[in-house]
Amino acid sequence: MGDGDEATTPVPVAGLDHAVIGVSDWAAATAFYRDVIGAEVIPLEGDRVSFRVGATQLNVHGPGADLTDNVARLPVRPGNSDLCFQWAGTIEDAVRHLARHGVTVELGPVERPGARGRGVSIYFRDPDGSLLEFISYG
Repeated sequence: MGDGDEATTPVPVAGLDHAVIGVSDWAAATAFYRDVIGAEVIPLEGDRVSFRVGATQLNVHGPGADLTDNVARLPVRPGNSDLCFQWAGTIEDAVRHLARHGVTVELGPVERPGARGRGVSIYFRDPDGSLLEFISYG
């Protein structure tokens, strides 16, 4: 660690700004993340969009996106993500919400650790098969 001062110096990281997901169909992904996740859709050039959920943005790689500049060594592929979203209501409300949108719960409700401590989670998939989770702390 060096001279010892580094261990006590706070790192000024305030949180996660954005993450990247891969999709195979812009329209299907946009409808899902808008209607099921409740994301704000941020239009970009052409068919491209990003999704904003609270203070975090999901940048999206999909058909026609230029992945030649500034991407991970192995670009994110459709179905290759695992994301957890905090659900503000009860987990039972989340189950009903998914059912209204025809989304199958694969696992849960189950108790899980999350960023705010222990919560109750349900797991489901987006149209490309990425694993998604709603966690409720209430």
